[in-house]
Amino acid sequence: MRRAVTSGTPLPAPDDPDPTQPPDPTPTTPADAAPPADAAPPAAPGLDPPAGPRPDPPPAPGPHAGPPADAHRDPHPGPHVDAAVAQQLRHARHAPWPYTRLDVAAARAAGHRPHPIRQFVLKTRSRCNLACTYCYVYEMADQGWRDQPPAMTPATIARAAQRIAEHAAAHDLPRIDLVLHGGEPLLSAPAQLAAPVEAVRTAVAGAAPSTRVTATVQTNGTLLTRGRLTALAAAGIRVGVSLDGGLPAHNTRRVDHAGRPGFASAARGLRLLARHPQSYAGVLCVVDLDQDPIETYESLLAFDPPSVGLLLPLANWSAPPPGHRTGRTPYADWLLAVFERWWHDGVRRTRIQLFEEIIALLLGLPTTTETLGLTPAATAVIETDGSIEQADSLKSAYEGAAATGMTLDTHSFDQLLDHPGLAARQLGRDALAGWCRACELVDVCGGGHYPHRYRAGEGFRRPSVYCADLQRLIRHIAAAVQRAAQTTRTAAGAPAAEAETPAAEAADSPAAEATEAAEAPTAEAPADHPPAVAS
Repeated sequence: MRRAVTSGTPLPAPDDPDPTQPPDPTPTTPADAAPPADAAPPAAPGLDPPAGPRPDPPPAPGPHAGPPADAHRDPHPGPHVDAAVAQQLRHARHAPWPYTRLDVAAARAAGHRPHPIRQFVLKTRSRCNLACTYCYVYEMADQGWRDQPPAMTPATIARAAQRIAEHAAAHDLPRIDLVLHGGEPLLSAPAQLAAPVEAVRTAVAGAAPSTRVTATVQTNGTLLTRGRLTALAAAGIRVGVSLDGGLPAHNTRRVDHAGRPGFASAARGLRLLARHPQSYAGVLCVVDLDQDPIETYESLLAFDPPSVGLLLPLANWSAPPPGHRTGRTPYADWLLAVFERWWHDGVRRTRIQLFEEIIALLLGLPTTTETLGLTPAATAVIETDGSIEQADSLKSAYEGAAATGMTLDTHSFDQLLDHPGLAARQLGRDALAGWCRACELVDVCGGGHYPHRYRAGEGFRRPSVYCADLQRLIRHIAAAVQRAAQTTRTAAGAPAAEAETPAAEAADSPAAEATEAAEAPTAEAPADHPPAVAS
């Protein structure tokens, strides 16, 4: 039985900073110190930094400051150092946790088993026809796209298919999910769009015939045509579209390379996609505090999306999000305005991933998200040159943050599982800061999205830069679910005392569990949502 989420403030571990406050410029205790024994279980051996002095972290920026002047600068190890060693040095400099403080072998010895990769993001194109001013691929810390071939070659596609099939067979996976991504994957001709998916399905059918392959393409929508939709539908590839709202005013930052707005083309593509509901995965939208939340939500509904993904901007402690202020929760305010409209709507007109995932986690149901909860990361990215990387969202932290030094020619996906960057994202509570481990919301929040925890010179073992927003959002939704459970029990004739049962306990009733589970995402149905990657 799950513990009810209350409205009180969680007791922080004394050695951790308050995550709702800016980092202390002169901290006396590292951010990854463990909480007291009675607050949370200690991390397993190999997960905490070794004893001894550590360098002080850099001073904290102001609320609107960008990253420190050298936050993304390479360490310049010299021409005699090869690229792999240079990348290791870069990781160690920018993110001591996990790259110098996580002993993967010790974690394995302590019982932390690797989880196989289940989602493969294929970067079929590394260039885009838009130049969105906030894009994490082109406009943030990592500029590695400049060194990538514009398109994935047939040879790379074949090698990727072989490696994916090998992994599926080794782990007897019931299903794997492919995401065609970029850049803009629809820059490929219609006849070429399905080639990567067909190659993977053929390879998997030979090596792991019981493994089912699902596929989605994530696009900005501007290049959607009848021909492309026909080709995608014939290959069983669903379409997710990235958009900032359903009106031109919401999309002023989504422009082409000449500065011309891309909304008209995207809207035309979405209207076309809405006529093919079997191919429509949904819409992803980054929260913009400058836009009215209800107007944004209602305008997106005009495109009949089966699902809407509301994404927090990729930001961190060294590059805080717009509007970040101590004691304020502007992102929770924005999201809760949408939640109230969605929750109390007489007809459920779309699914909203973020809200459904929080509800599922509150009820103890499985989810597939990496942005909340403690589900181990299980995504690998394959770049156009065949290099294997971690999730794209890490590119918002520092140059090379997603890099692993691995390629399809030299490494298997099993080897990726022991890379410190991915291993850290599969450790659950043991990878979190002490404050997070002690927090009563940890099963739902999970420390927040991994890139949001980053601080230059420390790494990824802080609470989310959105911690205060997440706390308010989760508690508000928990209260709404609790009221709904009480109403359901009262209407069913439950005794008054029983009707006061908290939502987490009410979920144990078969009727309540069946009702909520029917709408909540599950580990067996991630394809019901568009992938949590933006285009």
